[in-house]
Amino acid sequence: MHPAHTSHPNPVISVQPVVLPAPGRGTDLQVRVSAPAAGDGLPVVVLSHGHGCSMRHYGPLADHWAAAGFVVLQPTHLDSRTLALPATDPRTPRIWRYRVEDLVRVLDGLDTLEQALPGLAGRVDRERVAVAGHSWGAQTAGVLLGARVLGADGEPGEDLSDARVGAGVLLAAAGLGDDLTPFAVEHLPFMRPHFATLTTPTLVVAGDHDRSALTTRGPDWFTDAYLHSPGATDLLTLFGAEHSLGGISGYEAAETTDESPARVALVQRLTTAYLRSALRPEDTSWKEETSAPVAGPDRLGELRSK
Repeated sequence: MHPAHTSHPNPVISVQPVVLPAPGRGTDLQVRVSAPAAGDGLPVVVLSHGHGCSMRHYGPLADHWAAAGFVVLQPTHLDSRTLALPATDPRTPRIWRYRVEDLVRVLDGLDTLEQALPGLAGRVDRERVAVAGHSWGAQTAGVLLGARVLGADGEPGEDLSDARVGAGVLLAAAGLGDDLTPFAVEHLPFMRPHFATLTTPTLVVAGDHDRSALTTRGPDWFTDAYLHSPGATDLLTLFGAEHSLGGISGYEAAETTDESPARVALVQRLTTAYLRSALRPEDTSWKEETSAPVAGPDRLGELRSK
């Protein structure tokens, strides 16, 4: 039995924290595991949070995806406010790399994570795995999809893509490093993504009112992953959306400055459809969603495809 398309989604069961040993990280990795109470053959989504957040954030996405039939795995990265790592910590310059390693560690720890949630064992389809991320989490997820970080010499760095990952969703992903502000150049040298090697099927989501202090460009900066990678074949632009894309980081997130339940609902619906079809090609969810304008009468957004 595969997860059914239904207007009455499964109840969701979650457990946190599930602790994965992380030698050399300084702090073991804590993960939240969420899954529907029923159904089997459940695909996996590993969700990377934005700066300062934790496994407790992104309920509007994690809960929706789980209710729709996915196992959602949310690690807490070292930059989380819950860990209060000081800027002087020797791990700070490499946090971007620790973040990538966190996602790999989650995939490596699927046995432990599956066993930690009562009733989940044997219901997970490990051949269908996606990664998703918002903001800094989008860059983190993008690396597993094939993006690389340019070195000081302008050459692409190490290939850290993961063959287990078959699809991705990048939400408010940072654009090219050529357009960073002087502050970002000095303090965030890893924000120099190289998208030409991102070949895994990916949906990019951007807000047309998302203005970042890290770039000299406007909101179009957040569409670079779509424009410059062969794998990111689809772009959802949300009209009026700022960096929180209407409030995806939490139901009552203080950082949400553009609260819009309708906008969040659109992100929920379209990302779910994309993930379903990208991980299971015979699934027609994405084709059904893209056969009509996504904006509708309220002009919430538009889709572009290559």
